[in-house]
This record gives sequence, structure tokens and C-alpha cells, in this order.
Amino acid sequence: MTSQVPKLAWKGVTKQFGDRKVLDQLDLSVAPGRSLVIIGGSGQGKSVTIKTALGLLRPEAGAIELDGKNVVGLSETQRRKLFSRVGVLFQGAALFDSLTIWENVAFRLINADGVPRRKARDRAIEALEQVRLSADVAERFPSELSGGMQKRAGLARAVVARPEILFFDEPTTGLDPITAAAINQLISDQVRRLGSTAVSITHDLASAQTIGDEIAMLHGGKIIWRGPAAELATTDNPYVRQFVEGRAEGPISETH
Repeated sequence: MTSQVPKLAWKGVTKQFGDRKVLDQLDLSVAPGRSLVIIGGSGQGKSVTIKTALGLLRPEAGAIELDGKNVVGLSETQRRKLFSRVGVLFQGAALFDSLTIWENVAFRLINADGVPRRKARDRAIEALEQVRLSADVAERFPSELSGGMQKRAGLARAVVARPEILFFDEPTTGLDPITAAAINQLISDQVRRLGSTAVSITHDLASAQTIGDEIAMLHGGKIIWRGPAAELATTDNPYVRQFVEGRAEGPISETH
């Protein structure tokens, strides 16, 4: 393990809602250019982990560092600058119904980066082609696309500005196995093409092993296991084994 500064790190991060502590002094880091997947049961804090990194939720304690600099408590202007370095594929794609596909993909370019519409459209079509959607899709509306095509459009929007960090929130939820496998491969391809650092959350173990260099399991607000994706199937960690095997009995059911 090298001593390089992590691209992104949570250091002693605590987040709670009322009396419920969702993140409990969370320590987690991702090296530049690596893809980390966070797995865990429902309600264990996976989405909260991402939202704290995006500045959408402020932790009660701890630091969240980007290239070694704490980003907790940034001003609105500073947070916007941070967002310019980040791309997000939301669960369900989260496309704007009233905008065409190319306008969805280019939304950030036009509204945040000040790119002229014609140039933004060209870049959007290029991004759509990167996720294997043809240029004729550009003028359609989200309601005219299948769920898998909407997810591809969402991925194009996430990568169009060539971000340093990519977040993927349950990227294969609601997709059939074949479409999910295609999305997983596209995500893996795009992360490698851009050389971005990626953080994903998912319940889909096939997805986790396809898009992740490493996998970390979150339980009780802490990381209880972390290792290379290939070790997910062989680790003897009882929490991971129960999760992977889908058993009702085990340490998770005792505290879930």
C-alpha cells in the first residue's frame, strides 16, 4: 500500500438523525483512479455516506477530504466548485421529463459550466455514443426510452464533463439481468476511459464485482470488511458470508 493521499476520504464521520446514529465514526478512503463499491443491508448508511461526500448532508463529527482537503462546511460557492469535479448517476436515472435527452445530458454543461448550446449538444451526443446510444436518441424525451436506455442516458450525463470522481447510486436497480450486465460493463468502461475515482453503492453483488476494484461492507455505521472484489466470494467474514448467501439467520439479523 502506498502513502499517496487518497482522492476521497471519510475520517471519523458521524451522522445521525434524531437518536439514530447512521454513520458511527466512519473511516473510509479511495485512492486516485480506483473504483470502490460499498455494499450492505438496507438502512445501514450507504446513501448517507455518498450524500455527506456530496455536501448534501453535513455530518455531526469528522472530516471528509478531497485530495487531502476537508470539504465539510464549505460555502455554497465552494460547494459548486466541488460539484464541478464530480459526476453522479442517480438511482432511477433521475432525468428531467420536460427536457430532451441531449438537454438532460448537457444540463450541467449549459447551466453550470456556461458551454454554448451548440457545443454542449455536440458533447452530449458524443457522451451518448460512449454509452452506446445513437445520435437519433438525442431529440427524444425520457418517456420515449426504455429503463435501460434511460440509465445509459443518466450515465452519459454523469461522464459528459469528464469528472474526477464518479458516484453511482444503485446503478442497476429495476433492470433485468441482461440490461444490468450491460450497464455494469458500460460503467466499468467509462471509469477506466476517464481514469476517474469511483464510489458506488449497490445491493447487486454481480454489479459490485464487475465495477469495483475493491468492495467494502458497511454495517452499524462502520466498515466491517474491505477487500479486493475477487475476495468477496471467499472471505470468511460472517457478515459478508450472510449477505452474499442471502441467509436470514446470522449476525446481521441479530442487530438489523
